[in-house]
Order: sequence, then C-alpha cells, then structure tokens
Amino acid sequence: MKSKVAVLTTTPETVLEDYDRLYELAGFKSAIDPDRETIIKDNISWHLFFPGANTTPWQLEACIRNVKRHVKQSVTCVENETVVNDPHKGDRLNKYNSVFDAYSIPVRYNFHPEHMSWVTYKPKAQMLVLDKVFREGIRIPDFFIGRNIVHLPTVKTHIYTTTTCSMKNAFGGLLDRSRHYCHSVIHETLVDLLAIQQEIHPGIFAVADGTTCGNGPGPRTMTPVVKNVIMASRDCVALDATASKIMGFDPMKIPYVRLAHDRGLGVGDPGSIEIVGEDISGWNFGFTVGDNAASAAGNAIWFGPLRPLQKVFFQTPIVHSFILASYLYHDYVWYPTSGRKRVNAWYDSSWGKLFERYDHGPLGKP
Repeated sequence: MKSKVAVLTTTPETVLEDYDRLYELAGFKSAIDPDRETIIKDNISWHLFFPGANTTPWQLEACIRNVKRHVKQSVTCVENETVVNDPHKGDRLNKYNSVFDAYSIPVRYNFHPEHMSWVTYKPKAQMLVLDKVFREGIRIPDFFIGRNIVHLPTVKTHIYTTTTCSMKNAFGGLLDRSRHYCHSVIHETLVDLLAIQQEIHPGIFAVADGTTCGNGPGPRTMTPVVKNVIMASRDCVALDATASKIMGFDPMKIPYVRLAHDRGLGVGDPGSIEIVGEDISGWNFGFTVGDNAASAAGNAIWFGPLRPLQKVFFQTPIVHSFILASYLYHDYVWYPTSGRKRVNAWYDSSWGKLFERYDHGPLGKP
C-alpha cells in the first residue's frame, strides 16, 4: 500500500489558501482524531531569524486555522529548548507571538516544570538505541501522551542527518536537555522516537514549508533558497523521503529514512509513495550539506576520532564550554560575518516582504 504525500507550489499572495488545499489533499481530516486535544510542534532551529531554518509564520498560521477547523478539542503549541537556542527569543524574532495572540493559542515549553512533567515511558516497540542510551529509563513529557500532534518542519539539510524534516522534529519535543547523548546514534534515535510517537499519539500529521529552503551545513548556517514549495503527509517517513528526494538525495541511502522504512514505520522508497498535487518527477534542487568550523568539530566528536571522549566532553561540566563555544560562534561570528548578509538579501524577496507583514498581525482573520 502506497503512502501519500501532497506537494504544492505557492506564492506569498495565495499561501494560506494553498495550505488549506494542501491539508485537504494530504488527508488531514482523516489523520487526526477530532475528539482529542492537539499539539502543534513548531521547529525553532535557531532563535535568531534565519530563512529556511525555522517554522514560518504563515506555516504556523495555516496549521492553526486547519486544526481549529477540524478538531473539537483544545489546541496547544509546544516548544523545546536546546543548549544554544532560546525559544522565547525565537517566538519573538520569528513573529510567532502575534499569531498565537490572534488565534488564542497557548504555548507550553517542555523544559518548564510548571508547563509539563516528564515521566518514564516503556515502549512496546523494540528500541534500537534509546533503551541503551538512557539505561535508567526513557523519559518523555506526559503532556504528549494521548494527544494528536502536527509537526511543522522546514525543508533543509543537516550536518548530522543529511536532511531534516518531520522525524527530526520530535528530537526536541520528546527528549529533554540530555538528548545530545544521542547524537552519535542520531539516525537510530529518530527511528525509535517515531515508534514511540506511533504509540502515544492518536493522530500524527506533518507539514513541511519549503517556501524558502535551507542548503548547506544546516540546520542553521545555510544558504536560503526560495523554492515556493509546501508539502504534507500523515506518513512522516514518506514526507521526509520526498523532501530528501527533491533536495537531491537518495532517501533510501539516508539511514534514518531507510531504517524507518525497513521497520515498517512508514514508506521511504519513493517508488512506493503517491505524490498528489504537483508533478515532481523532474525536481532536483541539487542541495549539498557542506561543512564549516562548527560542523567539522561536531563530526569529529560524534562520528570521528574524538568519539571515545564523548562522555568526558558532554556528560561532565566540560559540556558548558562547548555550549558557550557554539553560542558564540553561531550568534557572534557566523551570523554577523555571513548570515546577516544572506538574511538581508532574502528580505528583498516576495517572501521577505510577507514576513515583514506579520509585524502587523496574521494574514487571515481568526
């Protein structure tokens, strides 16, 4: 049986209407339990605004509109913190706050004890690595159990996983601040997390924004590339495989896609995925992952000659020096010298103009 992925091209003038059609084509109504509460899991890869790195405000607004249209119960956005990202700052700089306010959407932060508790979860599925990484038990937020989830990734490359889309979006949501213990087995971790999601969520849906994609050493230090594409599916594996394919990669050679496909968690073989909407048979963005100083250091630690020192580096107070170094490099070296010029150039695009419109509130009427 084929999985279905909806793919559409869009414009800033029609993006909300195009997203409505996308949700319909991808079967959103049948993918989500309308009688359960729903989590919207956005994606803040960097608290600074950078095109292609983070959920777009129009992607978020379209999701809220469609969830409210089809789900009877409450809707909540859940965000996570990383060691180098501040989601509160990300909400402001990516213009999410005006959308949340206009549509009366509460935001919960999974790292705030007053927002949710973490519980030990014993998966029914056999784990590839998580039970070995977290020998004292796999802990997940109790708020996620029994609720639908809608993932809002962007279409971009990633230094550790080649591409990143809906499966990687659970990495921050379901795992706490110690998730960096999993980086050396990141592909297997994403597969384990998808297995857990399929156990705890009554409905899973994913929507990827490629209006501006990210090419290069992502998920932050990339080149923004306007592609005018939006994608959605109830099958996270199929969505990630399709996104990988149009970016120019063979999805079945990407370990997290192939492993999830082989374990029956979704369809990763493009030949077994039904594409509705656009004809993407000739699409190839020609993206490459590339490298920079931060990614080269990370690869040496997680996958290269420094791998034996991981526990010393990241499970002792030494970790704080790596956190500080990453923060200083990305925010105060790479962004001022390279990133800001790319952002300023993007602001001249039609999508840049649309982004600025969100200073005055969302596009649609709540």
